[in-house]
Amino acid sequence: MGYAVTISKAQILEQLKRVKGPSLSGNIVDLGLVSDMTVNDDEVVVSITVPAGLIDQLEPLRAAAERAALTASGVARATIRLVPDRAGKPAAAASAPVRSAPTVSQAAAVPPPMQGRAAAPQPAPGAKLPVPGVGAIIAIASGKGGVGKSTTSVNVALALQANGLKVGILDADIYGPSMPRLLNLSGKPQAGEDRILIPLEGYGLKVMSMGFLVDEQTAMVWRGPMLMQALTQMLREVAWGELDVLIVDMPPGTGDAQLTMSQNVPLAGAVIVSTPQDLALIDARKGLKMFRKVDVPILGIIENMSSFICPDCGGQHEIFGHGGARAEAERIGAPFLGEVPLVMAIRETSDNGTPIVATDPDSVQSGIYRDIAGRIWSRLGEERMLAGDRG
Repeated sequence: MGYAVTISKAQILEQLKRVKGPSLSGNIVDLGLVSDMTVNDDEVVVSITVPAGLIDQLEPLRAAAERAALTASGVARATIRLVPDRAGKPAAAASAPVRSAPTVSQAAAVPPPMQGRAAAPQPAPGAKLPVPGVGAIIAIASGKGGVGKSTTSVNVALALQANGLKVGILDADIYGPSMPRLLNLSGKPQAGEDRILIPLEGYGLKVMSMGFLVDEQTAMVWRGPMLMQALTQMLREVAWGELDVLIVDMPPGTGDAQLTMSQNVPLAGAVIVSTPQDLALIDARKGLKMFRKVDVPILGIIENMSSFICPDCGGQHEIFGHGGARAEAERIGAPFLGEVPLVMAIRETSDNGTPIVATDPDSVQSGIYRDIAGRIWSRLGEERMLAGDRG
């Protein structure tokens, strides 16, 4: 004889706390967005009140809430409904089964505007407001993933620092942040004065990443305005202090995130990372064209994984071809910044969160990164002189 399983509403609410709010808030329960819940045998129906104008964009939130509810003990079926807040009042005013105030740790885990005050106004396209204290912002980008852009970004940032500069790094890849792993950093940024976030520090670099704000296993499903707001906050609502240069590790491709950074951020220049093969270069060209369309100077191209150095025999093997990025740079009239070989040491130190430039500064590979960083800085000086002449 079977026994009916009693489903606990409190447990369902606990699972729903794993779901972020529509404006990147802590979670839908603490924000009071769960406006109704009914349980019938093994089925639960939950209503979530959201701004009427955002319902079409919040299907990922609804799906995430459904998956979360199904993890509660005894729940076999879950129906999540998005209810428009047509009255225009805050969703928190809706009747909610449970509402708890955010804890200090929750408040520090999300950017300041997500804690109840209005988000800072985003600059209009083309405005490109400066970031106080930051001398130059350089984007490191690629047309596609898998070419080693993030590893290149962190080692270039460390190489610029080794060359005597004060450096920060912004991990702008919302969906696949890499900096926490590459720099072996964990924990939540704390909120300082005026709820401005204090960046974490690794190997002397000031670092901000979405990977500090959400669990590594969380799949990010934000789109459109939420993505843009998150990027703006991680750039402009962080206490960067005085920096000579801020490196932005761009997400791969030429989508919303890349366009937002290119149009709204005063980028001093962009560096393109590509492997030598034709498929990677095809996508790298798209990135180059995007930056040129929005008048961001191209500081140069780096050929990553230029050749494989065998750790046993020391032989050089051109697995992905060789020289493709140099040829492309010559073809389009962009500077070629250098070749980074594919070696075990770079891969191992990246996976271990001990970047090679910081932990083995005398290695051949570290010297390559320092040379590249020097060329980037020289190119930046040239572009500033040209900008002064044009002004």
